[in-house]
Amino acid sequence: MLRKEQNDLVTQTGPGTPMGELFRRYWLPALLSEELAEAGGEPVRLQLLSERMLAFRDSEGKLGLIDEFCAHRGVSLWFGRNEEGGIRCPYHGWKYDVTGRCTEVPSEAKESGYAERIKLKSYPLVEQGGVIWVYMGPADQQPPLPAWEFSTVPTSQSFMSKRVQECNWLQALEGGIDSSHVSFLHSGSLDSDPLFKGAKGNQYNLSDLAPVFEVLEAPGGLAIGVRRNAENDQYYWRITPWVMPCFTMVPPRGDHPVHGHFWVPIDDHNCWAWSFDYHPTRDLTQGEVQAMKDGKGIHVRYVPGSNYVPEQNKTNNYLMDRAAQRAGTTYSGVEGIAMQDASLQESMGPIQDRTRENLVGTDNGIIMMRSRIMKAARALAENGTLPPGRDPESQMVRSVAILLKRETPFSEGARDAMIAEEGKKHQTI
Repeated sequence: MLRKEQNDLVTQTGPGTPMGELFRRYWLPALLSEELAEAGGEPVRLQLLSERMLAFRDSEGKLGLIDEFCAHRGVSLWFGRNEEGGIRCPYHGWKYDVTGRCTEVPSEAKESGYAERIKLKSYPLVEQGGVIWVYMGPADQQPPLPAWEFSTVPTSQSFMSKRVQECNWLQALEGGIDSSHVSFLHSGSLDSDPLFKGAKGNQYNLSDLAPVFEVLEAPGGLAIGVRRNAENDQYYWRITPWVMPCFTMVPPRGDHPVHGHFWVPIDDHNCWAWSFDYHPTRDLTQGEVQAMKDGKGIHVRYVPGSNYVPEQNKTNNYLMDRAAQRAGTTYSGVEGIAMQDASLQESMGPIQDRTRENLVGTDNGIIMMRSRIMKAARALAENGTLPPGRDPESQMVRSVAILLKRETPFSEGARDAMIAEEGKKHQTI
């Protein structure tokens, strides 16, 4: 378990907090490209790491992320007009460009230079792989551009979605690196969901309910190996990479696409759950893409007209079906792998009280993740040491599902399979 001060450290990500400063040293997914698809289109409110901002694509197609509020009287610029290379506040006409620089104050003479003294906070954006990424840290510590494999393959090979999750980022992430719950919570979905079914690995998940965890430090985070018994003196290994601060990948099943997540704090009580699917060596099929849009696999259906709010949510008890639970169709009565996870993670409350936990061997990945990220946050706060996982090499990782002889450590038997390389098939069972 964690002490209260440790739990506060890992869950608080606002400006000036140690964990918030750590997050601000990475490129983070901020928006889907579809949200700012049109030059001169509608602006979008965005809250990340407890900061309220406004994103827009100006009339020239340039991306901007600036403070949401006008420097004059604090009006939300979401009401503003996107016009002629900037966003204009509708209250008194003050205008800002994509860098937050004030370009016009109509009530003041241009020659006075008043507008030139006004600038809103702004952050750089880059667009890659259908995602608009943001860097919110010091300019002189900006890392290389994201190198995640899903964001660098052709767009025909990848799919990305996001959803609001009503809990702290950490309890969502911890579910992403906990392979033991699959044998229970997701047992009804493994052979029914079109993006999971048919893989032989499903049999091992369902037949061995007491997996053994072996966790290794990796350059950017951890490699979390989970083994289950298999035939012919073998183990079935599922290896999940965690890369700081909030990237995880789910080990693949058969020739289905590989998938994973980012868990990005909105504030201390809510996060964005980003979910990607991609295949490293082929285009996604029309059927796979449609299944993802329909909320299958790790994706969800949305409340119509909402800002990526899941159709299944707290207000309707996640559309829980007790009859399906009794029948074993769904182990928890909640449909869909994503919301099976989210419903239980949200049930812990906005911020889980980790002082009350009773951890076991299958929590070793979570224990080591907490230790490593707290150590990195303290090192950054105390002596300015930049955290791991910012370099392209740390991000070129893959999750792995593999059968190995029992005497073979996964660190040896799956070493090459854990490295992403262009044109290389992923290792799966």
